[in-house]
Amino acid sequence: MVKKRSHEERHDEPMPAKETQENQVTGEYDESEQSTTPGEKESAMLREAEDEMLGKLTEMQDMYLRLSAEFDNYRKRTLREKIELVQTGGESVIRNLLPIIDDFDRAISSMRTTDDCSAVKAGLELIYVKINDFLRQNGVREIEAINEPFNSDLHDAVTGMAVDDDAMKGRIIEVTQKGYTLNEKVIRHPKVVVGE
Repeated sequence: MVKKRSHEERHDEPMPAKETQENQVTGEYDESEQSTTPGEKESAMLREAEDEMLGKLTEMQDMYLRLSAEFDNYRKRTLREKIELVQTGGESVIRNLLPIIDDFDRAISSMRTTDDCSAVKAGLELIYVKINDFLRQNGVREIEAINEPFNSDLHDAVTGMAVDDDAMKGRIIEVTQKGYTLNEKVIRHPKVVVGE
């Protein structure tokens, strides 16, 4: 026979939590309310952190691959541009020289048909002026050497020649081949004769 407890006897027992009572009444069971051990919570947090780190790692690998591909494309493009520049870099210089070559052609045909040497001479001098102007426009300058002190970094001495004037000793008295600079860089040293 089942003994019924009185209202007072039920007060002596610890009362279950209100939520638990409600769940027992409705018959529902909430998993989140299930008691978990600290180890299980730490494992869940660790898995979440690992998943987050894997996501970030994947994202960083993708960024690295994209940057690597972009850099490779940039490197190939600049290499191709350098090759094109080397191959066609002198194109504008050559194009600007063509009118001077045309002038030489006209001067040569004029020399063959005319007996007037003064006209041919004037034409050649005009062409010479055009060439010098063209070189100046492109940054080429002649190195002035006559009467300058000899500088082994700038001049190539072909020979030495005795001079009567003591002031000319160690100075350039003759240039056998002109020297030039391109934008302040020596591209050809002048060959000179130095006074001794």
